[in-house]
Amino acid sequence: MIVETRSVRFAGISLESGARLEPVEVAYQAYGELNAARSNAILITHAFSGDAHAAGLTDGKPGWWDNMIGPGKAFDTERYFIVCSNVLGGCQGTTGPASINPSTGHPYGMLFPVITIADMVELQKMLLDHLGIPQLLAVCGGSMGGMQALQWSVSYPEMGHSAIIIASTARHSAQQIAFNEVGRQAIMADPDWNGGAYYDGKPPGRGLGIARMVGHITYMSDESMREKFGRRLREKDKLGFDFSVDFEVESYLRYRGSQFVTRFDANSYLYITKAEDYFDLTRGSGSLGSIFENVRTRFLVISFTSDWLYPSYQSQEIVRVLRRRNQDVAYCDLQSNYGHDAFLVDIAEQSEIVRGFLGSTEREVAAR
Repeated sequence: MIVETRSVRFAGISLESGARLEPVEVAYQAYGELNAARSNAILITHAFSGDAHAAGLTDGKPGWWDNMIGPGKAFDTERYFIVCSNVLGGCQGTTGPASINPSTGHPYGMLFPVITIADMVELQKMLLDHLGIPQLLAVCGGSMGGMQALQWSVSYPEMGHSAIIIASTARHSAQQIAFNEVGRQAIMADPDWNGGAYYDGKPPGRGLGIARMVGHITYMSDESMREKFGRRLREKDKLGFDFSVDFEVESYLRYRGSQFVTRFDANSYLYITKAEDYFDLTRGSGSLGSIFENVRTRFLVISFTSDWLYPSYQSQEIVRVLRRRNQDVAYCDLQSNYGHDAFLVDIAEQSEIVRGFLGSTEREVAAR
């Protein structure tokens, strides 16, 4: 399946901070066909470092969730019309810090306004309105994508029949904020960051690479790292007794860091992680239970036993609150050794659960 990234430009968007961003562009991909009743649309929301390319091949590269989206897969493109867009603040076609500021003629850099998860959802709603999609069969996302799916259920409860929340949370914990802050400080400590004004020069590759290395550690589990690397040496039979690469895990992290620098903007890292940290579904609105008071969305919540970045207790908190309010919610805590990355790579059981949930949602909608 060969797919292309499309984009739509809007006059502007009003942000939660009170700022106004004009104009604003959103990049998206779509898979499958929208039916005559416009009732089979699913919105896929991506995680922190993702983009609009969720499935199929673009420039010869498969989408980040290609094992879940496609003909006969969990998100069956022969049954559903699926949309995925790059988030506001991103660097893969949607307006972000690297975009040109019309007031200056130069990239925004740190003049870009601070954004939130709610702002990302608002831009997605604008895109769906443009595409003529009045309702969603489901909105689904993992990690930061799960935050967006939760925000959808609160911001537009009348629009989504169901929400699939995978390896996510209703609010960032102190530990999650702490990891993001280490990454931000690594970037801002790089002399090449230059206060965010590096677009005409050398980007802060070392800082961004270190930030990605720290992040990638949190995506794996102790067991998966032990199985993948152990204490194996890298192309040598004894320790070097210096600060070159000795261990396979060191080589892997350096590689992941260097690869990330080639495709991601350092300022987008700052803005998107800050949006994650600001995320608290209850912010200014009381308890989590009161937030869900008017929500009639069906929920599927999935967590993974080895995920220590977004541990199962955060998903279970959401489920408990929904059940107390007699909301329609299914929950699965899946056994996996892959840590937080499980939702991207350990997909066999996840696929069956999602497929069944979507099917039951379709039947419920048809019976109304």
